Amino acid sequence: MATSDLYHLVLGVLCVWRVTHLLQAEDGPWDVVVRLRQAAGNGWLGRLMDCFYCLSLWVAIPFACVIGQTAGEGILMWLAFSGGAILLERGSGKPGVDAPPPAQAHYEEDGNGQ
Repeated sequence: MATSDLYHLVLGVLCVWRVTHLLQAEDGPWDVVVRLRQAAGNGWLGRLMDCFYCLSLWVAIPFACVIGQTAGEGILMWLAFSGGAILLERGSGKPGVDAPPPAQAHYEEDGNGQ
């Protein structure tokens, strides 16, 4: 791996983590981000902003498009940036940063999904 490749990987991961963390967990300057999350409400956008894992995938897209030199490299960077940001968030030592619940958690407790 060339030095510039490592530089771009680290830069992308740190940028994706920073933006995702800002949108998901911080108030932002003058409470702008809090108001944005409140405006998103309980719809799909609001739920997206509550989930670091989901949000990091979306935040990583523009970074991968800018840094990736080919379509294939962009796709790999997209996943690497999101994955790296998730690892940073989980490694930050803050409680409550768990993986999203599995799809089966949405079923009723009787377990048959009805």
